[in-house]
Amino acid sequence: MTNQLSRIITIVVICLTSSFVSAQNKSIPLYQGKIPNSTGAPEEEIRENNDILLISNIQKPALEVFTPPKRNRNGKAVIICPGGGYHYLAYDWEGTEIAKWFNSKGITAFVLKYRLPIAKTVTNKSEVPLSDAIQAIKMVRKNAETWNINPNDIGIMGFSAGGHLASTLGTHYNMDYNIKNDPYKDISARPDFMILIYPVITMEATYTHRGSREALLGKQPTDEIIDLYSNEKQITKNTPPTFLLHCEDDDVVPVENSLKFYKALKENNVPAEMHLYPKGGHGFGLASNNAHLQTWTQRLYEWLWYIDRENKQ
Repeated sequence: MTNQLSRIITIVVICLTSSFVSAQNKSIPLYQGKIPNSTGAPEEEIRENNDILLISNIQKPALEVFTPPKRNRNGKAVIICPGGGYHYLAYDWEGTEIAKWFNSKGITAFVLKYRLPIAKTVTNKSEVPLSDAIQAIKMVRKNAETWNINPNDIGIMGFSAGGHLASTLGTHYNMDYNIKNDPYKDISARPDFMILIYPVITMEATYTHRGSREALLGKQPTDEIIDLYSNEKQITKNTPPTFLLHCEDDDVVPVENSLKFYKALKENNVPAEMHLYPKGGHGFGLASNNAHLQTWTQRLYEWLWYIDRENKQ
């Protein structure tokens, strides 16, 4: 083998190895030791991959970390909650693919694999998704330096039922679940901004997504718990700035969910931007095959730039 050929092979191996290493994304468990609100019974996570990776029966909640190249990082971070009606997570469609888009903009992203209230092994079912989201943002904020992110520039994003979870975090971030020996007890769980994509917002019967409501609150919830998790009713002046996206022809989660949330945000003088598209339905993710609808990511990027500018003034 000539020296020149040997050098070429070495370069190819290095390039392939570098690509492989950079493609690896670290998954971090949310809890060390005993997982709260869990029976601990031996159950297995279920993964189905038929065009979309669907994960259900989650036993060990985790964050999957996606970091942009260090030279491109801008200090911003987003925790992504995939949707799935609180029955499963559309993990790649509304999770990892979105994280990669954020990386292309220099933003560090975390995909939250949160527990679902329908799992047999969870207790305090209506609290479990929120407790995982609270733990996630506290973990990211405490370890911000590790990922070279600004602890005061961490947002939450959610799709469909994941949008309900994200908006629940944004309106219930002060809820205390009294986790024993919690290492994040004194860390704020308030997101610095929210991104809600065709979100479930209300638990009121007229406009809710019934599958999500029943999974989270049960078949016969009280009026009190319906109000508690109807997040348009929980907005205050301290609710984080919010970006909303919905299609008017959504026949799964009515557009009124976003409209009600936007109206309540404005009534409380919370900065908000909403984009309504006439067609597109539900569950479109990045909408790569729709030339009109796929522009939503550019609208989001412009809004993130805008709120950064506003915060600096």
